[in-house]
Amino acid sequence: MKYPSKVKMVEVGPRDGLQNEKGEVPTAIKVELIERLTDAGLPVVEATAFVSPKWVPQMADNAEVMARVKRKPGVAYPVLVPNRKGLDAAIAAGCDEVVVFGATTETFSKRNTNCSIAEGLARFSEVCAEALAHGLKVRGDISVALGCPYEGEVAPQQVSSVARELLAMGCYEITVADTIGVGTPGKTHAVFEDVARHVPVERLAGHFHDTYGQALANTLAALELGVAVFDSSVAGLGGCPYAKGATGNVATEDVLYMLDGMGIETGVDMAKLAAAGKFISDFLGRPTGSRVARALAAKSQ
Repeated sequence: MKYPSKVKMVEVGPRDGLQNEKGEVPTAIKVELIERLTDAGLPVVEATAFVSPKWVPQMADNAEVMARVKRKPGVAYPVLVPNRKGLDAAIAAGCDEVVVFGATTETFSKRNTNCSIAEGLARFSEVCAEALAHGLKVRGDISVALGCPYEGEVAPQQVSSVARELLAMGCYEITVADTIGVGTPGKTHAVFEDVARHVPVERLAGHFHDTYGQALANTLAALELGVAVFDSSVAGLGGCPYAKGATGNVATEDVLYMLDGMGIETGVDMAKLAAAGKFISDFLGRPTGSRVARALAAKSQ
């Protein structure tokens, strides 16, 4: 089996990982986490989201986070924007990359963004055009690509349909996301294989939650098809607020351990990454969600 020789790891902990935390995470903690992650060698860190503080209060300090983070040359700091208002705020804050998203099912789209799939894509088409006109890069996420909490099974064609729309809007990279972590390797293979008929595989990324313990197996299934970009969250932070029981993203430490063991280059330092995971886990007052981080900590005692 021939795997990619190099993988780009996209860290989503500071945004996707922290957005649903009930207790306030101070701006200084978020900034330090981002800087620790970039110091560990992560080339992309999703920094924050320009969303309504009414719906996501944890991200209310978005502009302050972007102002205080010491941005490293060569590192990307994408931010999530749900609409034109969010994009305008992101531009004002000096962001140079934004993330838009589309769902594969009507029910999830209505619950998550209060509009249909078509309405959501039309909204993002305007956002993409404006972002590109301002010289920003745009990344597109496809939510609930491997299963929906309301509608269950999702056909690969539903995912490809959204992927084609995002590609046409000008997204340079498209993420296939198992938002609730129900996917298995066979399903992952089928979905990525179908999407790759419409979007070049080098422009695809995987985003796997670990609810059923399948995230690393799904990562491997995508690697086998040539996918070489993967989202993950330090210490396994995160979850989906619209999916009961959905746990966090796959832990960045666990993905890195697997890739290191396969001889795949990432440029990420495990010791510094694990230290960043310990930093945020200690602040949150709970154990890390990374099995690798727990094993390394036990070994060093």
